[in-house]
Amino acid sequence: MFSFSRLRSKRDGQTDPKGTISTSESENDILIEDLNIYYSGKKAVDDVSMRIKEKSVTAFIGPSGCGKSTLLRNINRMNEEIVGCTFDGRILWMGQNILDRKVDPVSLRRRIGMVFQKPNPFPKSIFDNIAYGPKLLGIRNKKELAGIVERILKDAALWEEVKDRLKDPAMGLSGGQQQRLCIARALAVEPDVILMDEPCSALDPIATAKIEDLINELKKEYTVVIVTHNMQQAARISDNTGFMYLGKMIEFGRTQQIFERPKEELTEKYIRGRFG
Repeated sequence: MFSFSRLRSKRDGQTDPKGTISTSESENDILIEDLNIYYSGKKAVDDVSMRIKEKSVTAFIGPSGCGKSTLLRNINRMNEEIVGCTFDGRILWMGQNILDRKVDPVSLRRRIGMVFQKPNPFPKSIFDNIAYGPKLLGIRNKKELAGIVERILKDAALWEEVKDRLKDPAMGLSGGQQQRLCIARALAVEPDVILMDEPCSALDPIATAKIEDLINELKKEYTVVIVTHNMQQAARISDNTGFMYLGKMIEFGRTQQIFERPKEELTEKYIRGRFG
């Protein structure tokens, strides 16, 4: 069974002060090659190939039903939980094809975390939501767990709002706080990649702004991939953007180029609001 080494040093693919992105390649990038995904034999994602740069934000945009979320879920093999879903092609990360059956999907999902459209905190306290993952990994020392919870909640920009109510039920938090808690819960097992499927769709503008600010901070240490229907959001927070239509990746490039100088007519029509 394959295992993944943890690499936390500064690496290529980060945004420099001028806002450009390194074009150098790294085994910590996620390289998708000739990926096809099927539901009961019907193709939902059609021959997608792309490189997701490490320590950056990549956004998938496109109309509903175009394959964005399906593509996202395959990056940590969540599609395997869907009856009738099959796939072929490769996703290379850290020198391995993570779609290989020898790769344990549970282990993979600890390294590639996921945040869903609707906040889904566990029916536990705020503290226990964050401590849950570290406990599964064998950490039992109360002082160590308390330190992890504080550090992770600070990373998720939530500590100051909840530090005096850690024993309170997580379900008592606002929607935006619940979503940041779910992001914090994903961070608690020290992943390298965070996948986000429409994380702001159920939130008000103030809560959305806080999530976007958090994403901009997270990319300093994590690779972030986000699905969004909000093109303005993609333009604000992403370094690279992929436009999908009918299962195909029509165009993928730097966000500024996609929104200001799209190369494909179909991309321009979508960006300009002429369809979708």
